[in-house]
Amino acid sequence: MASKLLRAVVLGPPGSGKGTVCQRIAESFGLQHLSSGHFLRENIRAKSEVGVLAKQYLEQGLLVPDHVITSVMMMELEKKQSQHWLLDGFPRTLVQAEALDRICDLDLVINLNIPFETLKDRLSARWIHPASGRVYNMEFNPPDVHGIDDITGEPLIQREDDKPDAVAARLRKYKEAAKPVIELYKSRGVLHSFSGTETNKIWPYVYTLVSSKVRPVHSKEAN
Repeated sequence: MASKLLRAVVLGPPGSGKGTVCQRIAESFGLQHLSSGHFLRENIRAKSEVGVLAKQYLEQGLLVPDHVITSVMMMELEKKQSQHWLLDGFPRTLVQAEALDRICDLDLVINLNIPFETLKDRLSARWIHPASGRVYNMEFNPPDVHGIDDITGEPLIQREDDKPDAVAARLRKYKEAAKPVIELYKSRGVLHSFSGTETNKIWPYVYTLVSSKVRPVHSKEAN
């Protein structure tokens, strides 16, 4: 098994279970889980230059542009050069993928291919704790007290773009942006797609794939 540092990415639309899969890979294989959403929130809290810029877009209900996300992720990846890592939520566009190309070669790209109806149902039932980014699903992962974050006791919100009317447009937008990224990695032979409606059923196949690249720190297949 290669001893080189693993550079991996998990791609998937909103509601695909991407965060859960990344968390399980990170715990099972000792990889650094690098989430673009997490780093954006950290920069906003720290009032860094890119954080202030990102906040202005978010407050207007706009998507944070490529160059802002890219600069946040490039800064973080600079600090992680000596570690195995796994990217979550980046790259989402061809521009971001090209920026990533300039600093590393990816070994593994996992693409979660989840049916549209499943995504729509999951997103419509999703509520979040804005400050931490913690996500609850009212069907299979509800909070202990309805509408309240388990840890802080603060209220949960439903994002405007998780509301049923907005979900279809959001998924279409993701698909358009992700298609050239998926094609790029497919052409390089590093893309592995997994289809299904349940994360727990997809996970053993993902585990087996990642095991072929890096040794597990926990031999357990499912968490």
